[in-house]
Amino acid sequence: MVNPSVGLPQTRVELADVIRQFAPEYTAMYGQQMMPSQKKALSDIAACCTRELGGRLYHCDDCHETYWRYHCCRNRACPKCHASQTQEWLSKRRAELLPCHYFHAVVTVPKELRAAFRRNQKLFYGLLMRVSAAAIQDLCAHKRLLGALPGILAVLHTWNGRLGYHPHVHLLITGGGITADGEHWEPARGEFLVPVDLLSRKIAAQFCAAVKAEAAAVFETISKTVWQRKWVSYCKHYGRGNDAVLSYLSRYVFRTAITTARILAMDQTHVTFRWKDRKAGAWSTERVPGVEFLGRFLQHVLPRGFHKVRYYGLWHPSRRKQADRAWLLLILAAPADTAQPPRRVSLCDALSQLTEWSDQLLDVGADHEPALPCCPHCGSCRTRLLGEYPRLGGP
Repeated sequence: MVNPSVGLPQTRVELADVIRQFAPEYTAMYGQQMMPSQKKALSDIAACCTRELGGRLYHCDDCHETYWRYHCCRNRACPKCHASQTQEWLSKRRAELLPCHYFHAVVTVPKELRAAFRRNQKLFYGLLMRVSAAAIQDLCAHKRLLGALPGILAVLHTWNGRLGYHPHVHLLITGGGITADGEHWEPARGEFLVPVDLLSRKIAAQFCAAVKAEAAAVFETISKTVWQRKWVSYCKHYGRGNDAVLSYLSRYVFRTAITTARILAMDQTHVTFRWKDRKAGAWSTERVPGVEFLGRFLQHVLPRGFHKVRYYGLWHPSRRKQADRAWLLLILAAPADTAQPPRRVSLCDALSQLTEWSDQLLDVGADHEPALPCCPHCGSCRTRLLGEYPRLGGP
């Protein structure tokens, strides 16, 4: 059979297009079960970068064309806002990064617990992040492993490639930390940080205990056999310095459940998207009814007010002074050969470089002016703002 679409230009399908077409049917079927954050995600994404949110009219001084730049919705589930949110967040994090080695850990929830997670999202997501970070800190505190307090950034994800429900936490961990006396930076031992089997068992036990202590009624609804299931986690050396860290952060922090590039086609009833089969190491394609597609997507919209990015250890807001000390110690400890790990150094010696460090920190944390919007017709940035179009219906 000849495919009439072969050879014809294909129009890119965005998530907003899918929502506009299938959201009325979806809300009619499941509206009573939807969280407020899910309803808001549908309305925000559908209106993103459209006249409904207002915008600015620009004139290009090179090609003399005028063009609109409509405002983004800035909803954290919107793939169209993903890039701008990432860059804005990264620019604020640069001054906090420590010039050391880093590790990447992932903690995955057993499938037998997923139903309980779905029913108690805000509680269980928060416990998962807190317990995972606490387990890593507990292990790192042992002198035979690290004997110090590392910095930890935790990011919650709830999906797999097919948009299935798969709660897990990504953790970025500094390859070293401040000793208990606050006087030394203790580097990790090569490319090893903590034993993952022990980490998995510790997280499983602490999560069970936390649920029992903080939500006894919820704990009683979960079968005892579920708590006996094995948790899976891994931890690997990721790299050294800002480039490695920024690569990690841009990859995980503001990632959405699906990107526009993965949505291949849409017709009157179905949506076709692609997903990466990790086991096969290849891309696969799946075609599902539009309402089912929205259902898969919306299960990854987090409850209102939940923070999917959290800081622990040295990066916790209450430990800013210790993080500053770590920065000082690492500046002095950095060897000429950056392939070698930093040596152990005392705070007393590091304080002698306070002036130099302060200058560097100011340079790293300097704000930069945002780039001017480029003309979509000729690519020029010699543009002028002509006026603003208000949001429909007011602020």
